[in-house]
Amino acid sequence: MHRRPTIVTAVAALTAAAALLLSGCVAGEGAASGSTAGVTKGGTLNIDFATYNPLSLVIKKEGWLEKALKKQDITVNWVQSAGSNKANEALRSGAIDVGSTAGSAALLARANGSAITTIDIFSQPEWSALVVGPDSPITSVKELKGKQIAATKGTDPYFFLLQALEANGLSASDVTIQNLQHADGWAALQNGSVQAWSGLDPIMANAQKAGAKLIYRNVKFNTYGFLNATESFLSSKPDVAQTVVNTYEHARAWALKHPNETAKILADVAGIDPAVATTVITERSNLGVSNVPGAAQLAVLKKVGPIFVESGDVRTQADIDKALGSLLDPTFAKKADPSAIGG
Repeated sequence: MHRRPTIVTAVAALTAAAALLLSGCVAGEGAASGSTAGVTKGGTLNIDFATYNPLSLVIKKEGWLEKALKKQDITVNWVQSAGSNKANEALRSGAIDVGSTAGSAALLARANGSAITTIDIFSQPEWSALVVGPDSPITSVKELKGKQIAATKGTDPYFFLLQALEANGLSASDVTIQNLQHADGWAALQNGSVQAWSGLDPIMANAQKAGAKLIYRNVKFNTYGFLNATESFLSSKPDVAQTVVNTYEHARAWALKHPNETAKILADVAGIDPAVATTVITERSNLGVSNVPGAAQLAVLKKVGPIFVESGDVRTQADIDKALGSLLDPTFAKKADPSAIGG
């Protein structure tokens, strides 16, 4: 014979059920592995740092992410990106969860099927220009017709080159583009393997110090600095993504208040003269730009998009349009709380 449940046992059962509901662990709820009530516990955050992203260098140097994630028992693994193309490769392969690229490179990756989303804007830089050697007779873009030019495909300098050629009545077919990583492009210019190089700071600023000449500059052809994350990371660990953005905004405030210290950090990591690093930080990196991805970035990317299709880097304009509609997510940037990160 079965006994009827007492009031005590019924209350106990209800209490247990309520506890399960509050903890987010009800069967079938689909809570992310390693997280409780939306808080990720354990694991590793794989994130990049790059000399073209000064805020990443400051964050790494100061250890703010490690401190912020320590209470969640999350390890921070820093991976250096030598260029936007390398950051995109790492994001696509899952080697990193968060990576910094030029806006143009992020659009290219998204349009070609990479599941990445832009969650923060780290700068509005003038980091690209067309460069020739100290003794070069070339003084204009039109004189580059028939010449060898170094550029890193899939990065802002590469798209800067395409735009510069178009603006001066030329196209990619009028020159020979050697696909070299940024530092290798500068080396090729020095040894005479190419007659021009589409450069990237801080390497470009250091080249200037060595006598290289910038024959074409146009800040409008430089896209913004995008902080991107994989969709899988954002869906499984949104709290960690928010901490990353909070830390970036904490670093922005610190860098704007301490430009000389920021330049020193850049100089140390990049191995360049402090004066050159100061030029990059104070004259060619607008760190005070709004961090929220939105209309300003879309306006620039809409101009770059058709060039991708024309050059064959993206199959159709429809792919560009789809990427433009899905790349930016302002949610994390709008909720950014720099004060949540200890100094």
